[in-house]
Amino acid sequence: MLAVRAGRGPDPLTLQKIPVPEPGALDVVVKVASAGLAPGLIRLLEMGRFKRLPTTLGHEAAGTIAAVGGDVTEIAVGDRVRVHPNLNCRDCDYCRTDRDMMCAQQSIIGHAVFSDAVPPLYEQYHDGGLAEYVRVPHWLIDPLPDTVGFDVAAKAHDLANALRALKLADLPMGATVIVTAATGTMGTATVKLAAHFGIANLILVGRERERVRAVTPLAGGIPATTVAFDELAGDWAGTGGLTRRLRELAPEGAHAVLDYLPGGPGTAQAMAALATGGALVHMGSNATPLSLPPAAMMVNCWRFVGTRACTRNDAREILGLLASGTLTADELITHRFPLEDALQAVDAMQRRTEPMWMTVVNP
Repeated sequence: MLAVRAGRGPDPLTLQKIPVPEPGALDVVVKVASAGLAPGLIRLLEMGRFKRLPTTLGHEAAGTIAAVGGDVTEIAVGDRVRVHPNLNCRDCDYCRTDRDMMCAQQSIIGHAVFSDAVPPLYEQYHDGGLAEYVRVPHWLIDPLPDTVGFDVAAKAHDLANALRALKLADLPMGATVIVTAATGTMGTATVKLAAHFGIANLILVGRERERVRAVTPLAGGIPATTVAFDELAGDWAGTGGLTRRLRELAPEGAHAVLDYLPGGPGTAQAMAALATGGALVHMGSNATPLSLPPAAMMVNCWRFVGTRACTRNDAREILGLLASGTLTADELITHRFPLEDALQAVDAMQRRTEPMWMTVVNP
């Protein structure tokens, strides 16, 4: 089968022919119809978070069951399914209390490991879904309703990540919410889900004026104003220009910031625009140190909440919303590539010369 492989060396990504995986007793093999691309893939690869190389990339996949292991029941060949990519022990306190993404053994199929040690399940199931077939343990399979297309199902993980971030913000009804990196995958997913959390006002932050303004229709009628970095003064990063602009738009402060910025001072400056008691929920892996003194966070009763992934229940909740028609997400998928062009798709996501909200690869 054809697969996108990551390895060591001058060309870390290659398109290769490798054997079709065979299922173990507790496994299933999924014929992939759609696989999602994650914007941070190359960055995590460079950071050494892919602990087993060579490997097949891709943690977002949906398709049909092609084969089942001998001990697998209630899953049959031909079933339409979505793969949940988070591997964890399923038995610790976190796993038993809807916080499974905090499990010490948590890792992601075809993606990253967050601990220094390589979890046992990752050793077995590190190969991901940017391929014609993917092998996964049967307990990571979610049935896919007929009304949900494979492309949207492949990106359900990102929608579930946004759902988790919104839950952690602990929003009051009628909240004002800032979304940073609003033109990216997580930003657009968050805007799309805003109406389900009773948000009254959105402030969308992005790099370029036209791109961030194009996101506003996703808010579903919620008033949305925009802030573009290219509209701020050139010295905004060193003079607090983003905070001042956000305070102009929300003089009493925002109830929450949903922050997906991958770097730079924007995270801290957005946090400084919070109302008393507000929360910044971060899922951007920003390595820039916060410039805010702890005293400011104490006096303003601000919360900084980090989250690295959704839970299994978040993903199932998204599938339920999609199945009922309460949530539609087809318009979030702006780019589709055949598997043969997957390397060009990864390159396009890195360069971002054109707006890309969600991107899928179709084998």
